[in-house]
Amino acid sequence: MARAQAQQRLVVVLAFESAQLLDIAGPLQTFASANEIAKDGRDAPYRLVVASRRGGVVRTSSGLPLVTVSIASLRGAPIDTLIVPGGPGVHEALKDSRLVAWIRGQANTRRIASVCTGSFLLAQTGLLAGRRATTHWKSCDRLQQNHPEIEVDPNPIFIREGRIWTSAGVTAGIDLSLALIDEDLGRTLAMQVARHLVVFLKRPGGQSQFSAPLEAQAAAAAGNAPNRFAPLHGWIAAHVDSDLRVERLAEQAGMSPRTFARVYSAMMGVTPARMVEKIRIEAVRRALEDTDLPIKKIASVCGFHQEERLRRAFARQVGTTPAEYRRRF
Repeated sequence: MARAQAQQRLVVVLAFESAQLLDIAGPLQTFASANEIAKDGRDAPYRLVVASRRGGVVRTSSGLPLVTVSIASLRGAPIDTLIVPGGPGVHEALKDSRLVAWIRGQANTRRIASVCTGSFLLAQTGLLAGRRATTHWKSCDRLQQNHPEIEVDPNPIFIREGRIWTSAGVTAGIDLSLALIDEDLGRTLAMQVARHLVVFLKRPGGQSQFSAPLEAQAAAAAGNAPNRFAPLHGWIAAHVDSDLRVERLAEQAGMSPRTFARVYSAMMGVTPARMVEKIRIEAVRRALEDTDLPIKKIASVCGFHQEERLRRAFARQVGTTPAEYRRRF
């Protein structure tokens, strides 16, 4: 029993006033689910602690209070993984010199990770200096302006730079935690956790923060336009192997081809053909990540039909080859 306890990894999730609840609860539940699945009559692989500087009750940005232990009570306990959340209160937390100093002092921690704007706290400690990092897409410009010593990348869901991990907004903390569990306990168990949490897909860190339909929805919202093409995007995603020329899309949308092409491009900020390509590339990515299908077959089932057409489109959208993407993810 003593030997099993010594192998248990201590995961500390930090908390502070007005932290984003899901930045804390998402990773916490992901590791807790790993404990439930991996235990199988043995000791759980993780010991989970929510800590704040003073301990006691901390109120999250949603108003829900959390009971925490003080960081002082962790003295002497070897922390394996420290997770720093974001939220509206992060910029006030930056003024807490003791909290910042404590994070900076975790020299023996195997991994330090931030969720969403928790990256601002890591940046304040100097831990991100000279590193590539990400955060919530809305805060990337601010992080770059405040910390020019960091290479801020607004695209990935999460980034690993040595022992430091940073992730995008809110639910990306679950993707990050699944990757940490994958590193510790293997892909099979991480996928079991993803299924247990009913996560649609265990997304790799290099995947964009935006899906193609979501990006189009954001463009429509920016123009104060109703999202009239959302059902069409869902239909395209379900029929990527079909004939998706403008005439077929216009028929599905109940419009003439000329009117459809004009209205769609004006509203979405992208041509119908380019959106079809984006959605097909997302299907290709999922096939590369989760199947062993040969690339030629993936080209066929995702609507490109010719492997060379897939390669050219993949290079345009992703900036690498399908084979290299599969090796990485």
